[in-house]
Amino acid sequence: MIKKILISIIVLFNIFAVLYLISPTPTLPDLSNSIKSELPGDTTQISNVSAYYTNMSRTEVMNFYKAYYSSPFRIILNHPPEKSQDIIVDTIQSYYFQEIVLPFKESLYINGFEWENDVFTKAENRVKNKLIYDNKEYQAKITIRRFPVSIPKRLVTFFATEIGVIITLIVFKSFLPKK
Repeated sequence: MIKKILISIIVLFNIFAVLYLISPTPTLPDLSNSIKSELPGDTTQISNVSAYYTNMSRTEVMNFYKAYYSSPFRIILNHPPEKSQDIIVDTIQSYYFQEIVLPFKESLYINGFEWENDVFTKAENRVKNKLIYDNKEYQAKITIRRFPVSIPKRLVTFFATEIGVIITLIVFKSFLPKK
């Protein structure tokens, strides 16, 4: 009886997991109240990258992207700003670097550079990092990079993980004392 219940739970779990995994990832519009950058490195030179000049705060930017990545499984990670050089491009300026993860589906990295808050530049020297694009000054430049996962890779990764967890539980159970 317990085996049938366990199998039923696993089957239901897998049905919901497959429905989650085959559902499409969000289509992101351009960042609102912002100007899309056409500078080299901000368009097609790096795959899945786009950048925006804006006067929006960090909270406003993050709330914009959180609204599109509203999955109940969403994970938000705060990375050190230096990591943006490994993920986006090694010459990027950064004040904050966050990631929104939809497990097994996609990661969205959000790099924000606010020239007035640049922790890597002394306060008296920050003015030389002022963001000017199309003859207009902006408080921040937001660069995003998406890492989508194809549906077949999502399914393979999920089921490989599930099998790994089941094997680990079986092995762990074999080390427990028998009653």
